Amino acid sequence: MAAINKEMTIAEMIQIDTGIIPILMEAGMHCVGCPSAQGESLEEAAMVHGMDVDALVEKINKFLAEK
Repeated sequence: MAAINKEMTIAEMIQIDTGIIPILMEAGMHCVGCPSAQGESLEEAAMVHGMDVDALVEKINKFLAEK
């Protein structure tokens, strides 16, 4: 089973499963295609957007586990 962590970049996560995109968008992270997503970790992006990164990681990993 694939899993993500908060140190991964958004680009790395999307390479694992493009189904992660709607989860990020729903959470308010609309920077999926932005150049920052290539080098910024999920933790850094969550901090910029004022999100709870641990809750987001949990939600994404739950999605991946249920596939």
